[in-house]
Amino acid sequence: MKSCLIVDDSRVIRKVSRHILESLGFTVEEAENGQEGLEHCQGTMPDVILLDWNMPVMTGIEFIAQLRQQPGGDKPKVVFCTTENDIAHIREAISAGADEYVMKPFDHETLQIKLQLVGMA
Repeated sequence: MKSCLIVDDSRVIRKVSRHILESLGFTVEEAENGQEGLEHCQGTMPDVILLDWNMPVMTGIEFIAQLRQQPGGDKPKVVFCTTENDIAHIREAISAGADEYVMKPFDHETLQIKLQLVGMA
């Protein structure tokens, strides 16, 4: 069974994402900021990470930069989930190491397509 870590400061987004991911057969863990997410990855590296952009403590960009430097940190597929939709933000996310990008709010079908694009659905 594939594992996913949801890193988002919104409890509602984590709940909706968890529901979608579990229906797709993922085991799901949650973190409410980048620092908590990074600590989780240091213990158990997930297959996929759904990553929010704007969070307190550590942003998504800071998280992915540090994740990719960890042992095994190159393995998880990272999908940025954010309200930022301009091309500069998308380029920044991809150049920082993201594999895909999905706009909030997203639905089951949209997230499933993004996971298929990164080879995880």
